[in-house]
Amino acid sequence: MELIPGNSLITATPEEGRKLALDMALHSIYAIQPDENVLKAGRDVYSTDPEELIASSQVVAIEFATIAAANNYWR
Repeated sequence: MELIPGNSLITATPEEGRKLALDMALHSIYAIQPDENVLKAGRDVYSTDPEELIASSQVVAIEFATIAAANNYWR
């Protein structure tokens, strides 16, 4: 499994960086829980729980911050 798509954190734009952050978060989730049936079974819980959704957003935000730093904040 490729945890960093394209094996690079460098992106041309913040929009591409945001997409990469989402992709990286998804790849991490699948790496942690590779059983798709178990993964899907949990969706009913986390998809309706505001705290779970906020926690998911925090993971993406951390990934995006890492990508932004790697790209010198697109300066």
